Amino acid sequence: MQTTQPRQQALSSKRDVYWTSADGLNLYAADYGPEDADLTVLCMHGLTRNHKDFEPMIAGLNLPVRFIAVDVRGRGKSDRAASAESYLPPVYVQDMAALIEKLNLDNLVLAGTSMGGLMAMIMAKVMPEKIRGIILNDVGPVVEPAGLQRIAGYAGGNETYRSWVDAAGAIGRTQATVYPDYGTDDWMAFAKRTCIEAYDGSIIFDYDPAIVQGMGATKPDWKTNFAMWRLFGVMKNIPLLIIRGETSDILSDKTARRMHRRHKNSTLLTIPGRGHTPALDEPISLAAIQKFITGLMG
Repeated sequence: MQTTQPRQQALSSKRDVYWTSADGLNLYAADYGPEDADLTVLCMHGLTRNHKDFEPMIAGLNLPVRFIAVDVRGRGKSDRAASAESYLPPVYVQDMAALIEKLNLDNLVLAGTSMGGLMAMIMAKVMPEKIRGIILNDVGPVVEPAGLQRIAGYAGGNETYRSWVDAAGAIGRTQATVYPDYGTDDWMAFAKRTCIEAYDGSIIFDYDPAIVQGMGATKPDWKTNFAMWRLFGVMKNIPLLIIRGETSDILSDKTARRMHRRHKNSTLLTIPGRGHTPALDEPISLAAIQKFITGLMG
């Protein structure tokens, strides 16, 4: 079972950051740790999550680095887009570039979960000079269609719950195979990170339902896979930590091993008893992340 109460002292320095996208959206990120640190870990969440997804990891690490965890447009405290057409990784990367410029960031470690990992791969191509290392959490050049269909089946975003207990119970039922060791307290903590209380007192998911439009129809062909492997190849000179859930239906074991073979400066870590995605607060995850980031420090 996971520890549901993060060490609050590790998060006590949390600062709010707001910036504006090229198309006028007001976007949000949470900023933790020393602002003058040598390294900044830019944390980018998965499709339906938000910046709070990384707080257990941040609390569990003992590192003198700065962490910036974003709410990608349409999630959390960031504005929702006028059109669902802007809910695409290349647009998200433009938003990240605007944040990096606003805060004048260099020496970045990109930590990307699922969709956030795809963003990291694109960023490695467009701004390699700013990146010291990349952590890919359960994602790679090949995304398994079965996993996409499973996520599309529950990630509609329109569900409402009468109470936090109901929300935690529902999330526990849909995510039970991903986190089989979670108990009641863990699911409540999960719900508190992914949901909010609406004006009428009901509990709703903290994202724009439009972000998941068309997911179930995604069927990458060989041309897409070829382009994604080429994109992955751009990362060859950037140290890489690949994290995979043992039972992931998004990142297959075959793809993860191929990634590790092709990237000569990579480490592959499989998290037992986890599907898509590891929470990154597992002891084995924390130890690997700690070692990886420490190795990048000057």
